[in-house]
Amino acid sequence: MKETLTALSTHDEFLQRHIGPDAEQRKALLSAVGADSLADLTDQIVPESIRLTQPLAVGEPLSEVDALARLRTLADQNEIRKTYIGMGYYGTLVPHVIQRNVLENPGWYTAYTPYQPEIAQGRLEAILNFQQLTMDLTGLDLASASLLDEATAAAEAMALAKRMSKNKKSDLFFVADDVFPQTLDVVKTRAEQLELEVIVGPAKQAADHDIFGALLQYPNQLGAVEDYRTLADAIHDKKALVCVASDLLALIKLQAPAQWGADVVFGSAQRFGVPMGYGGPHAAFFATRDAYKRSMPGRIIGVSKDTRGKPALRMAMQTREQHIRREKANSNICTAQVLLANMASFYAVYHGPQGLKKIADRTHRLTSILSAGLMQSGIKVVNSSWFDTLTLAPADRDAVLARAEQAKVNLRTDLPGTLGISLDETTTAADILQLWDVLVGADHGLTVDAVDEMVDEILDPRLLRSEAILQHPVFNQYHSETEMLRYIRRLEGKDLALNHSMISLGSCTMKLNATAEMMPVSWPEFANLHPFCPQEQAQGYKQLVDSLTDYLLDITGYDALCMQPNSGAQGEYAGLVAIKKYQQSIGEGHRDVCLIPSSAHGTNPASAMLTSLKVVVVGSAKDGTVDMDDLKAKAEEFSDRLSCIMITYPSTHGVYEEQISEICDLIHQHGGQVYMDGANMNAQVGITSPGLIGSDVSHLNLHKTFAIPHGGGGPGMGPIGVKSHLAPFVAGHAVVKTGGEAQDNGAVSAAQYGSASILPISWMYTVMLGSRGLTESTQVAMLNANYLATEIGKHFPILYTGRNDRVAHECIIDMRPLKEETGVTEMDVAKRLMDYGFHAPTMSFPVAGTLMVEPTESESKAELDRFIHAMVNIREEIAQVGRGEWPADNNPLCNAPHTLDDIMDPAFDERPYSREQAVFPVAELRDNKFWPTVNRIDDVFGDRNLFCACVPMDAYQD
Repeated sequence: MKETLTALSTHDEFLQRHIGPDAEQRKALLSAVGADSLADLTDQIVPESIRLTQPLAVGEPLSEVDALARLRTLADQNEIRKTYIGMGYYGTLVPHVIQRNVLENPGWYTAYTPYQPEIAQGRLEAILNFQQLTMDLTGLDLASASLLDEATAAAEAMALAKRMSKNKKSDLFFVADDVFPQTLDVVKTRAEQLELEVIVGPAKQAADHDIFGALLQYPNQLGAVEDYRTLADAIHDKKALVCVASDLLALIKLQAPAQWGADVVFGSAQRFGVPMGYGGPHAAFFATRDAYKRSMPGRIIGVSKDTRGKPALRMAMQTREQHIRREKANSNICTAQVLLANMASFYAVYHGPQGLKKIADRTHRLTSILSAGLMQSGIKVVNSSWFDTLTLAPADRDAVLARAEQAKVNLRTDLPGTLGISLDETTTAADILQLWDVLVGADHGLTVDAVDEMVDEILDPRLLRSEAILQHPVFNQYHSETEMLRYIRRLEGKDLALNHSMISLGSCTMKLNATAEMMPVSWPEFANLHPFCPQEQAQGYKQLVDSLTDYLLDITGYDALCMQPNSGAQGEYAGLVAIKKYQQSIGEGHRDVCLIPSSAHGTNPASAMLTSLKVVVVGSAKDGTVDMDDLKAKAEEFSDRLSCIMITYPSTHGVYEEQISEICDLIHQHGGQVYMDGANMNAQVGITSPGLIGSDVSHLNLHKTFAIPHGGGGPGMGPIGVKSHLAPFVAGHAVVKTGGEAQDNGAVSAAQYGSASILPISWMYTVMLGSRGLTESTQVAMLNANYLATEIGKHFPILYTGRNDRVAHECIIDMRPLKEETGVTEMDVAKRLMDYGFHAPTMSFPVAGTLMVEPTESESKAELDRFIHAMVNIREEIAQVGRGEWPADNNPLCNAPHTLDDIMDPAFDERPYSREQAVFPVAELRDNKFWPTVNRIDDVFGDRNLFCACVPMDAYQD
């Protein structure tokens, strides 16, 4: 039969690329699970009462070529100008070796959070370098693996100060009035939720108040570099902590803040080789004193040792993770900006201390030349000291702005009566001439060389750095591109990422991050835009955000969406803030109880804690569903105080709650709101929706469901969808008004659209799949999960199932009976899977002693079968231990993972199993073997001997 043009269409091509099982494989999978079709399986799994009756309205799918062409038309509407706005965002030159081999490399951007450190030593080393960089430049004892952005880090600094200050009676936090406005905005929002008071005034007044902490900016937003030594002493006399927002490039030249009294130092690492990206993603650095380590927000990478005594890296004090500590957490930050922190650390490694000093000195020198020329021409410079920023008070401000517009130059204009100019690594001598043309007029008669001859150092010598920085060998040996390329590759080879094998993590949805989705992130029109540029220059971003918003509203069934939260946990926080503001607006601000089922996502209690809600846990029934009797009793008990319920759907137990609509109705009857966690949205898209089910607000993990990659533990995006009554209460922004939100609503992130530069990924994912493809992805995710549950369930018990004994998109393998019988633990299985070339499933969450598996729709039957084969083999190995054929303390499971060091060790012959059994337990591994570079890591040793800086090179040699 002759094929028609329609039959030859390539518009479904991406669907076939994204979904792993092809048509024949699907038939086999359906047969194995006992379903006639995807529709039949969906009917068996999803309650009919919550099924969508109409298909999604996203539309027909676009081919990769057509989608990229359409996105190009949006990108072309962004206008890239020479921008001097500053305010924490600066032009930077991304080294091409880093752009190509890290930012654009799936070996780096598809890796998962390093919970299994033996197969994450590469990115752990890169993050450790980031921590060393931070400690060197701040002068403090301890640095984190990065936070979400500078403003969020400021809010975390305030919270740390409150916890650690010895002035326990004070609830007052001082913020200097020369701190960036977006930072103040986020701090005020957080303070309101934590029931703290913020007072804003000139920095010198900080010690005039009874405070628990103070926030200073160094250099400040006007550009001035102030001497804060006496002030810091006075703040300490108040038993308060000194929190300092700073700038990494400035700290190359300036004295480390710890030397003049800072207790916490934070800021953005963006200008270390990470594009502005219209606001993100960027890594924030955060450092504090060793005495405050238990109160540090976020993650810390530390040095431990493996079973051979070899130095090995891991996440230190992992029990600090907020999903483990729940409502007792220090913070709800459950991730870092790992990919971006890696880029910043590689930038420092590539340039080295001398290269960084040259960049800092040149930036500062050009600023001084610009200033000298302006003052010579009669332009008033407000700040008498500077690193890279000048604040001007020109008599003819409007005329200057007119010339700037004509020259297509962006200056900072938000401070009345002044203009701000921040220079950066990209600034040239020609740019200085153009700025003089704009600021003085074309007839200024100045030359850069002539003015340069007259310029002296304006900074107080006491504020200049005198000590050497970045002396560790890693910052001093990879300065040629050849060496840098090999260093990046060497670290990449230590990490297992999605480009090697399936990452079968429950609740984290490690699906394909398609190349066509990732490519636009590097387009200059998306990468090089300042978030606070005039909005008419960002029309492409506006149309992108508006378009993606429409798609997400259709998918979720909500009425409005806020794109600002830049992580899932921030989305939870933003949603709860909206609920509280709404309840206050209707006279019910007294509601302060948040019900959270034990089956909910782990971040929920920590987010509730950040909004001062009282967490009340609702138990689970034996089948893993919410215990309705317990829920009804607690809803009744706290009826007058009930603010909301936070519920994950399908639950973290991997089942659809049959009674979900009843739960929503019950909460509403008691005056509460329903927050539905979006962690498991991959089992809803096109099948049901939070809005249809009856929830009031959800966050969406764009880094899970909508294909933004995990990047080794960040970036992320967590926009929230809300029903119409909550729409006026979503996050606003002090600098940029995006419309829709109430103008006085505080911000939750530094930039108005959070991490805007990664939104093209989710846009591409959505338009390339289209309505049918989005729905089919959900159905195949459920098919793959049920296939694993069926096949693995023949060998291991599956803990929870829903209707018709089905799971949703993930399943929980119960290791507890085998552990009791044989002594083999879930940890042993997780580590042994590394020998088979797999990342372990989620371990001991949400139920201790279990493994939670989520295969996603992107894995083929062949890869699923490979994982099943590994698990079946491991089950037989467990049986051999159980039968006494291998000792409980000397077998391939408890000794896993196995390294080349093991295989080369003559003493291996004393083990009761062969080298081949250790490293090639199945034949296919000979064609694609992943070698862990360290043996099992000693977590206890690492926590008892906390060391979070770069390891001396001779330690590895020894």
